[in-house]
Amino acid sequence: MLKKISRFKEKQYNTKNDYSYLEALEKYFEKSIGSNVEKLQNFAKYVPRQNLTTFLTRYEIFKKILDVPGSIIECGVLFGGGLMTFAQLSAIFEHVNFERQIIGFDTFSGFPNFSPIDKKYAGKLATKGAYGINSFNDLKECVKLYDSNRFLGHFPKIQLVKGDASKTIPKYIGNNPGLVVSLLYLDFLLYKPTKIALKNFVPRMPKGSLLVFNMINEKHWPGPTKALLDTLGITKLKFKRFPFNPYIHYAVL
Repeated sequence: MLKKISRFKEKQYNTKNDYSYLEALEKYFEKSIGSNVEKLQNFAKYVPRQNLTTFLTRYEIFKKILDVPGSIIECGVLFGGGLMTFAQLSAIFEHVNFERQIIGFDTFSGFPNFSPIDKKYAGKLATKGAYGINSFNDLKECVKLYDSNRFLGHFPKIQLVKGDASKTIPKYIGNNPGLVVSLLYLDFLLYKPTKIALKNFVPRMPKGSLLVFNMINEKHWPGPTKALLDTLGITKLKFKRFPFNPYIHYAVL
């Protein structure tokens, strides 16, 4: 079971106790009282503190772009929890804003390739297919459920863009010339797709929009920082962070 839980094992971030906790949590969830739906309705019983922290961080981020026009772009979807957090928050706080799209870019098959800077510092995780979660069809089913439980559910809200973002992002821009971006959430971990995202999306971000990095100033994943330095630079951007989350950094453009 531990192997299943720790498929993204990064010893520089987690201890043996962290994985023991997750193993115990899975056992508790399976035997805990209530149906699966009832467990979801009481999610705070089960969600690890770290994941709840991430959820609250996304909530704080979302509040900052409520009055900013444009769609939300998430670069790096994985299981889809982040993407669906933004989607649910949009359904709650701006249920008539049918123009805002939630758009997720991912290969859905893990890392496609690496730049030299990624290979040099990322270690064993710098392998083709790492972080590979084929959640594409699962998320399409999730989106159908989401649409059935929101106001104006007949207006499409979530888009999933599958493939190497270095190719799919420019193609998406070409097919959607009217795109405006209110929030760009970057979690690719790698240099090239992060650079492509910055070059293509930032020119479409109005004043007041948010540029968010899941990781900068990170020793083992320097690609996103290098991509930022090679495109926008950092000296004119005022990055902020939340005191309760060590990873997320954002700048208001």
